[in-house]
Amino acid sequence: MSKHEPLVSNTKCECGHQNPVGTVLCEACGKPLDEKEENASGNLEMRYDGVARRSQRVSPGVIDKVWNFFSSVKIAIYLIVLTLLGAMLGTIFPQESTFLNIDASTYYEQTYGTAGNIYYRLGLSHTYESWWFVTLLVMIGASLVICSLDRVLPLYKALTRQKIRKHRQFLTRQKLTLNTEVEGEPEEWVARIVQPLKKKGYRVRTEGGALLAEKHRFSRWGPYVIHIGLIIFLLAVLARGLPGLNMDQHLAFPQGETVRIPDTSMYLKNEKFTVEFYSEEEMPEEFRGKKTLPKLYETKAVLYECTADCSDPSKEPQLAEVARHNIQVNSPLSYQGMKAYQFDYDLTPVLRSVQPDLVNASTGESYGKFRLDMKNPQRSFKAGPYTLELKEKYMDFGLNEEGRPVSTSPYPNAPAFLFLIHGPDLPAEGQQYFYFPKQVDKERFQQVAINDKLGGGTRFLELEVGSMTDVDFSESTTYLNIRVDRAMPFVWIGAGIVMLGLILGFYWQHRRIWLIVEDGQLVLGGHTNKNWFGFRRELVSILEQIDMTVDDKSLDNGGGMA
Repeated sequence: MSKHEPLVSNTKCECGHQNPVGTVLCEACGKPLDEKEENASGNLEMRYDGVARRSQRVSPGVIDKVWNFFSSVKIAIYLIVLTLLGAMLGTIFPQESTFLNIDASTYYEQTYGTAGNIYYRLGLSHTYESWWFVTLLVMIGASLVICSLDRVLPLYKALTRQKIRKHRQFLTRQKLTLNTEVEGEPEEWVARIVQPLKKKGYRVRTEGGALLAEKHRFSRWGPYVIHIGLIIFLLAVLARGLPGLNMDQHLAFPQGETVRIPDTSMYLKNEKFTVEFYSEEEMPEEFRGKKTLPKLYETKAVLYECTADCSDPSKEPQLAEVARHNIQVNSPLSYQGMKAYQFDYDLTPVLRSVQPDLVNASTGESYGKFRLDMKNPQRSFKAGPYTLELKEKYMDFGLNEEGRPVSTSPYPNAPAFLFLIHGPDLPAEGQQYFYFPKQVDKERFQQVAINDKLGGGTRFLELEVGSMTDVDFSESTTYLNIRVDRAMPFVWIGAGIVMLGLILGFYWQHRRIWLIVEDGQLVLGGHTNKNWFGFRRELVSILEQIDMTVDDKSLDNGGGMA
């Protein structure tokens, strides 16, 4: 019954059963309670067997209005359509999470023009993590829960409390009906049809001259099983945004270095990276002399777990090996739900450390060398009578819009260090000094000019690298995709439950047959939730087994099948 139709106020049936307000068909005998419905003709509305639902209350309160909003199938469809449109917007351009290392504020405009800039400014570059997309998913979940509860509880109540003897009007207004004269005692006649019904798989209950036969009731729960699966699926998708349940990062691991995996206590070392290329003879003719194609690239990786001093930057973390694996494409390192996939590689040498010499620029006097690591340098160094205090470190030096130095990425592409030097012939507060280990960066960023400005024209100390033996390079860098998705098993569980619900709903039909024999008159009514033609043929074959020949189309009530 639609909530826009008038609801009855007197819900007591002539059989004596008191029904809740909003009930369409008497819960006991099935007689229509609405006077208009009682005097009408045609098939009865059998959805939820006419039982009252909470969303049909005449004077709803605030909670009931919220319940009514989310219990509407129309609202659920609108929410799904909006979510699909939002998901489509997220596919116009790649999401930020798909890139290894970009500045999103400039990338989209430079790559896709004005449309890309608008896309980024609207926040569509991270659609699936946005508040509005998550809100839509939450609202769909709420709609699924409330829609299910609003319907499954009344349906369960109706099906578990079915009465065998139904009102005559309930039977004659089913879509399949039979009304004919019979001879014999009602109980004897009912007993004749019990066995044919049981052979067809029906569960039969009798009460004098009345009968109720039913099978495949479980199929009615198919849609609600689907709802349960979708709810689990949505909860799992939303849980992926919680800390520790999901990670999808692309990280660089220079050969020979041990790198911490962010937001975890795990460290991964790239012991050795190897790559093999196809020879000219092995490559297709169209690529010969044009491209170099890798045949195999492999990272010999060791995974460590920090056991002590994990959060103390002044101490070396204590690491214990937990796994090792030769990572190849489609052969990741796997440990307790975390997987490290081979993603890409770079054969460009990466600077790991240098041993600069502090010298007097005027006399050439050397005050000594010290080791300067690119990633985890010491904070203080001693060179002769001078002390160098490291104030700032920039892994990838650049200038922001205000002209201030910043690090544009976490990788040592253009490392720079700002020292404060104390010692003889220097101001009491010390002398600032910018140092670029790479010669190309010294020239590009004008190290001499920067230090002349910092020293006020009185600078006389320089950091220099004497020879290549004082420079330590990593031969290559491998890029790994680190994934953790502890919610994924629940995603698959939800999908499996959805499939189970689909199977329940598609391959079985809930069929019921009511029959009463009174005063030599047999009245039969049949109802199913789908496949009326198959149900009609089955009913005809059952009647034939008790020597009652019936034209199948004569069973149709109202001149047609739904």
